[in-house]
Formats: sequence, structure tokens, C-alpha cells
Amino acid sequence: MSDLTIRNLKKSFDDVHIIKGIDLDIKDHEFVVFVGPSGCGKSTLLRLIAGLEEVTSGTIHLDEREITDVAPAKRDLAMVFQSYALYPHMSVRKNMSFALDLAGVDKNEVQRKVEDAARVLELGPLLERKPKALSGGQRQRVAIGRAIVRNPKVFLFDEPLSNLDAALRVLMRLELARLHKELNATMIYVTHDQVEAMTLADKVVVLNAGRVEQVGSPLELYHHPVNQFVAGFIGTPKMAFLKGTVQTAGSDGVSVVLDCGPQYQLPHQATGLKAGDEITLGIRPEHIEVVDKDASPFKVRLDVTEHLGADTYCYINLPNGESLTVRAPGDFSGDYGQDAGLAPDLTQAHLFDATGKTIPRPRNSAQAA
Repeated sequence: MSDLTIRNLKKSFDDVHIIKGIDLDIKDHEFVVFVGPSGCGKSTLLRLIAGLEEVTSGTIHLDEREITDVAPAKRDLAMVFQSYALYPHMSVRKNMSFALDLAGVDKNEVQRKVEDAARVLELGPLLERKPKALSGGQRQRVAIGRAIVRNPKVFLFDEPLSNLDAALRVLMRLELARLHKELNATMIYVTHDQVEAMTLADKVVVLNAGRVEQVGSPLELYHHPVNQFVAGFIGTPKMAFLKGTVQTAGSDGVSVVLDCGPQYQLPHQATGLKAGDEITLGIRPEHIEVVDKDASPFKVRLDVTEHLGADTYCYINLPNGESLTVRAPGDFSGDYGQDAGLAPDLTQAHLFDATGKTIPRPRNSAQAA
């Protein structure tokens, strides 16, 4: 078993509070991704788990064993860093076996573990090379192999793909997903890239300013964010947020007038809302359609469009200074400065109160996570 339990974990540097009381349960075999903007505390949280930072207060348990104050080498964890941290004078084989050699593991056992890891990572032909003779992706696989041979209870990854180019990041992302399935291991992965979070994770932990905003599956966070922060962080291109005011709120939903002009009736629960309240309507780019200017009350003028092949991204600046992005089909032919209308799919719209908290909607009004 490799269950990790974190309770009321805090970390401060002098008077600066970085981690502000986190409770988290990570189950055996899960791939959990910590995601959030720079400075949110995700790498610090990972380092606290690894034992590379001293906990200010709170506890960390691995299965039934408390490891809060246990030395890093004795926690039965293995960490893969953003920098490969390979020994340049050692071969791939020696880099992978070094920790086991220091621990006095039998040489035959060391050889077996290194060759097993090399087979999984397709490093067999590279075992006698030095790191300088490897590509960035190969070096990162060696760093991962060095962790695999230790057979830890939990793998920790601290933004391991950040130093790779875009194409190689995609390939390594696929390799990590495949590796998780083959090893059936517990993995904790830190990234600021929400695409990595959405594609790799069984469970995503969204962090903001040292606190957990939401924990859930990628699709749960995508379809049912608990607040505006999570809604804006998950999804590419990001969700548009349009300010407005409640006109009426009742059993049949909420009527809102947007600052940019249109008025809409939404199916959201009206509990706690009243006429005159400020709200924010959130709508994702794929849930908006560009239509003829006379076919919608939502009048706009197109800005720049980006043709990406299968998709076209239309950027739109609204008269009141707000902006949004529309994901259109690849053959979309809108021109810069063209007058148009927008038709949002209101069954997919999100609504947030003045504090940024999500106003619930009926689950059957949008795809369930």
C-alpha cells in the first residue's frame, strides 16, 4: 500500500506563510497532480512531502507510518527534479545504479533492477553512454529510471518536463502516462501547466496562495469548478468571464443583464441571490458560436483570428473593455473588424457570485464529470 495522508500541513519562512493548513488524501496507485500559478506553494508542498523542507506544523503519514520528521532517504519516496541532476562523469548505467550501490545492494540485484528499468524506459542501447551524449528527453528518462530502480512507495515529480521543447514535452507526457500504468505506482506530479494536469492526472489538486481550492478528477474540475479561480485556471483557451447584474431570481432560475449588453435567463439555483446583485457569467470558448450579426442580440466585432488547422481561435474585444475567445471550426472565415453575433450555449454557462463562488446549476443542464 502507498496511501499518503496530509493533515493541517503548514509551512512558514519567518513571517511569510507559504502553506496555510492543507488536508489531503492520496490513495494507492493514484496519479495526483498539484497545479496552480507560480508562487501558489505546489513545489513547496512536494518538498515537504519529500522531506526537503522542514514542516512548520501538521503531519504527513505514509500508510500507517508518520514521516513528518523522518529523513528524506528513509521515507521510501523517490523524487525526479526539473533539472536532470545526473552525474556527468558516470554512464547511464552508473547514474541509475548509484543509490543502490551506495546502499550495498547485491550487484546481481542492482544489475537486474537497472536492466528492468532500462527496458521499461527504452534505455537499453544507451546504458554505456554519458549524459552529454543524450538528448533532453533521454536524460529525463534516465532521471526517472534512477527513481524506478529504488522501487519507492511514491514517486514525486517536480515539473520534470519544463526544460523540454514543446514536441518533446508531448512525447514525455505520453511516456509518463504509460509508465504509471505499467508500474501501477503512486505518483505525485507538480506542474504549472494545466494541460499536463488534465491529461496525466487521476486526481487534480488546484492550489492558490498556499491553500487547496478544489480536488477532483480533471473532468469534474472542468465541468463543475467550485469557484471562479478554478474555472479560470482549468481549460485552454481559458474561460471568459463577463460581469453582470441579477434582474430576477426565482424558482425558474436567474435572469441576468451583462455589462456588455445582452440579457439571459439561466437555469442556476437562485438561493441567496436577489435583484441588483453583482454576478459573473463564465463561458468556455468551445461553448460559444459566432453567428450572423442579425441572428443574436449579443453584438460584437471580431479581432484577430488564429487558424490552427482543426480549430480557429477568434479573439473578441467587447465594447465595455471585456474580452473573450471563441473556438470555431478550422475553416472559419471571419475577418478582422467584421461585425458578428455570439450565441453562447447557456446550458454550459457558469455563474459566480460577487465573492467568486460558483452558483450551482442543475447537473443535467451540462455534461456531468
